Amino acid sequence: MRMRFTAKAGRGVVALTAVAGLAVGATACSGGGGDGDDEKPQNSASASQGNGSQPSAQEGQSEEPLAEVKGPSGLLLQLTSAVRDAGGFITVSGALKNDSGTEVVVPSALSGNETEIINNGLSLGGATLVDSKSKKRYYVLRDTEGRPLTTTGFSTLKAGESIDVFLQFPSPPADTTDVSFQLPLFPSAVIKVSG
Repeated sequence: MRMRFTAKAGRGVVALTAVAGLAVGATACSGGGGDGDDEKPQNSASASQGNGSQPSAQEGQSEEPLAEVKGPSGLLLQLTSAVRDAGGFITVSGALKNDSGTEVVVPSALSGNETEIINNGLSLGGATLVDSKSKKRYYVLRDTEGRPLTTTGFSTLKAGESIDVFLQFPSPPADTTDVSFQLPLFPSAVIKVSG
């Protein structure tokens, strides 16, 4: 099944509106670890990116985070929402903060190890969602040019600086409400999916 959607990107956040749907690139999960040699998705989502407005998923930013995980060099990732959209995808939103007292260079490992994503610059493209119930791993979606549908274009964070982040994934089955969010160099976190 091939589906298309339009992505409107603002500075570090994106509002995505489903126009028809998207191609799901999920593979079987072998155990739940985030750094294994799992197969990568063979299908890419079709999308186009442009300038636009803030996503409605950011509304949850003032509430208690779904999860908070600490990474290297004082980086702190707060996940504030995981919203299932009608087009068959999930948008995970939150903030990446430098919780240290000095400027931090964001590790390139967060982009993952897929050449197509790495070629598009630093991003959170290495993130995955794992649905333990159906034993599937979902990778960050990409547009038709291979760009990951996630926050991009950041390389350093000043002491105390925080940036809003988003990531889009294919949606697990409707009866799946808990998924494990995994990002290289950060511990896994179980988050609840709404919508």
